[in-house]
Amino acid sequence: MSLESELLSCAMEAAMAAGQHARRNWRRRTEAISLSPHDVKLKLDIECQERATATIRKRFPKHAVLGEETPSAGPRGHASRWLWIIDPIDGTVNFSHGLPLWCCSVAVRRAGATIAGAVYAPLLGELYAAGPDSPATLNGVRIKVSDVSSVERALVLTGLDKKAQPGKKPFAFFERISQTVQRTRVLGSAALDICQVACGRADGYFETGIYLWDIAAADLIVRSAGGRAETLQTFEGHRLSFAASNGRIHSELKRLVGCA
Repeated sequence: MSLESELLSCAMEAAMAAGQHARRNWRRRTEAISLSPHDVKLKLDIECQERATATIRKRFPKHAVLGEETPSAGPRGHASRWLWIIDPIDGTVNFSHGLPLWCCSVAVRRAGATIAGAVYAPLLGELYAAGPDSPATLNGVRIKVSDVSSVERALVLTGLDKKAQPGKKPFAFFERISQTVQRTRVLGSAALDICQVACGRADGYFETGIYLWDIAAADLIVRSAGGRAETLQTFEGHRLSFAASNGRIHSELKRLVGCA
């Protein structure tokens, strides 16, 4: 097995290890460590990250790991040649309320470039993956982005975080998008949203204030499926604005969100 194949295999295994642990402990989904009006941190977040990290350490003990539950590891991790990026439960609020729209995301970067990534949605039975020499797949079957070329016919997914851009009118971009595209949807899981673009179920995605671990794996997956993905702005603490699309509507999508 080549190194690239082993990295992809490990990313898939780590994402599934986290996801299977979350699924087995579904009844514990309300055990919170902390609560805020707009977010929740669960005991299972930490446990699932530990499962994914342990899987990676078995194969690549010297690689750095950056996870949602260990963001302070970032400076050391970014200086490392090899960096694994984990979001143990992307869509934690959905998860805690019993909605099936959540996933586990694992990516690996070499010198800042994503080499392999996997996104696993246990309750949907969906495993998305991509590697440097492997096309984007869903449950082992190759996927590709849609051929929608008009933004007026596009289904665009997004997320809403009123804390994302302090000093700016909350959700202004959402109003602009909604007035132009066919429909907008807020599903509550960035990685899963981007994978919907990768497999052609949606045509575009935009969100501001999300984190690196939300998009690290899905970024590669949508590009490997023939789409475009772009970090539009970066903020402190690994936060960023990010857009993904089938490529055909990308410029117009950026214009709508004010980043053209």
